[in-house]
Amino acid sequence: MASAAVVTGLGMVATANAYAASGCRVAYSAPSQWPGGFTANVEVTNLGDPVNGWSLVWTFPAGQQVTQAWNANVTSSGSQVTATNVGYNGTIATNGTVAFGFNGSWSGANTAPTSFTLNGVACTGSVGGSTPPPSSPTPSRSTSPSPSVSPSASPSPSGPPAVSAMAAVAAMQPGWNLGNSFDATGADETSWGNPRVTEALLDTVKAQGFKSIRIPVTWGQHHGAAPNYTIDAAWLARVKEVVNWALADGFYVMINIHHDSWQWIANMPGDRTNVLNRYNALWTQLAAAFRDSSAKLTFESVNEPQFTGSSGDAQNAQLLNELNTSFHRIVRQSGGGNATRLLVLPTLHTSADQARIDELTSTFTQLNDPNLIATVHFYGYWPFSVNVAGGTRFDATTQADLVGQFDRVYNAFVARNIPVIIGEYGLLGFDRHTGTIQQGEKLKFFEYLGYYARSKQLTTMLWDNGQHLGRTSLAWSDPELFAQIKSSWTTRSGTAYADQVFVPKASAITAKTLALNLNGTTFQGLRQGTTDLVSGTDYTVSGSTLTLTASALTRLTGSRAYGVNATLHARFSQGVPWRIDIVTNDPPIVSNATGTTSSFAVPTQFRGDQLATMEAKYADGTFAGPHNWTSFKEFDVTFAPNYAAGTITLKPEFFAEVNAGSRVTLTFHFWSGATVTYYVTKATSGSVTGTIS
Repeated sequence: MASAAVVTGLGMVATANAYAASGCRVAYSAPSQWPGGFTANVEVTNLGDPVNGWSLVWTFPAGQQVTQAWNANVTSSGSQVTATNVGYNGTIATNGTVAFGFNGSWSGANTAPTSFTLNGVACTGSVGGSTPPPSSPTPSRSTSPSPSVSPSASPSPSGPPAVSAMAAVAAMQPGWNLGNSFDATGADETSWGNPRVTEALLDTVKAQGFKSIRIPVTWGQHHGAAPNYTIDAAWLARVKEVVNWALADGFYVMINIHHDSWQWIANMPGDRTNVLNRYNALWTQLAAAFRDSSAKLTFESVNEPQFTGSSGDAQNAQLLNELNTSFHRIVRQSGGGNATRLLVLPTLHTSADQARIDELTSTFTQLNDPNLIATVHFYGYWPFSVNVAGGTRFDATTQADLVGQFDRVYNAFVARNIPVIIGEYGLLGFDRHTGTIQQGEKLKFFEYLGYYARSKQLTTMLWDNGQHLGRTSLAWSDPELFAQIKSSWTTRSGTAYADQVFVPKASAITAKTLALNLNGTTFQGLRQGTTDLVSGTDYTVSGSTLTLTASALTRLTGSRAYGVNATLHARFSQGVPWRIDIVTNDPPIVSNATGTTSSFAVPTQFRGDQLATMEAKYADGTFAGPHNWTSFKEFDVTFAPNYAAGTITLKPEFFAEVNAGSRVTLTFHFWSGATVTYYVTKATSGSVTGTIS
């Protein structure tokens, strides 16, 4: 007897597979889990006669609940869950597989279910005989809400993917960028100072726990002239070689059109036809070159799109929509694996501002393709990210900026089952060196970023142009930073208000307190090396306040030489320990100096302290130097400490925007809380005089 499907006017579906040979196999996995939540993937393989309309039932063993699903309608009754097909995946051929996914909540344990039934037949991994018809069809109402169209609610031109976009993007977490190699704008991948990419480098990245690699590629200097814009064969072959190495390592891989965005695509407002023809020609060639590559290869339409000389937001949105939709059409029509390949579309500037998100949401609705991914970039609250305007700490303002951006992309995309990749993240100050932001504040930023991205189901790709993982050494330049980043992929870590406790040398030693950020953990103790400090004698904890006793500090500071005398680690119930340096210090001392606008340094006895920021004001209280909307200048751009040399350099960029003949009052702020005042005057000749009074 043939299978029958009953469809009501309310969209209810019931199935009856009378006397059909039946059997099934279910693969259930939860590749991503965070406190209280998880993402699960379910693959159902039909081992019997073809099924037209399916219902999969299981029972959660630990009381988990489904909160959101894609590629299936899911309902629950207590611990029993029923998943039924959506319109495009109701038919499962013999030995065919359908996949769906969901987000869930849990408490106590997240034990996987072990038994499933498909249309009433237990999935044992083999054909188990026939299934008698039910006495009457059992309807199941679709739970897909949506006043707006969700791209995951309908198939791409050639049907749904074997694995949903949400599931694939979850499996891509965490990701890493191969920055400043193929995106270099010179003759080859070494033109920005990095060595040629090696298989050993990719193997190392894999060994660090990364699941995906974004390979930015700039094509502008590697193709011929109009009208064909033929890509240089050697360049394309080299890109393909590295892509294939990464795929062979098991990575998900993303390639794109990178710095072309500002090199020539930005000219689109005034040269639309030529720019679009060039862009289309490149993607036509790339789609053909990679059409048969693994489904783990994804394409990103363009990096950080921007337009020069446009009439404003409306035209910017129209031009980016034209690029994204043209990219989508070209790739989909190229066939092969490209018919369902995951495609990544950015917002304008890859910004998470609401207006930019709304523009991209409109494009997604227009394309109506379940195999699309949204992408934005995140480099933190700008004053903190570059250390300007007093943004020295990972404070409530900096945290709120992160929460706002991640919440906006979650609400616009993830909540509609559209996955999001943070295609680049980091801190902008890293472009100079990773010390632009104080170490402890930096660690708190990355701890929270990893946690909050995980809670919003965002896949993150660390921007690394060689400043993190050495391309030759294959070692982390800041192992403590990477340890914090890696821990944040799976759990929270306890931190503290600071990673330094200052003990003034010129005064008697007294107890010191430090506020702990427990972040859902519990404090376990303090350790110096392999020795545990004694609770009640060396320290006490009251709530989230840690107090180091005077006797412990006396022992730890020893001879009280300036600088770090001892290093402790606060241990918590999970995550990485928090380092606490015990530092002996006194207020820094500065001295008079002369120099020029191109070479001027303030002689400084730091006496164990470290510089946090610098203010600059004229005598009337107005702000001096660059960024004249704030008195606090940009670290490393206008000033920089040199602890080994005993100087604070004032850079030409600072003096370039200082009035000649006007005395500038500088206030140096140190991490101990000390402040030191200094005065500089720039002459019209370019000479500079610095005094302490």
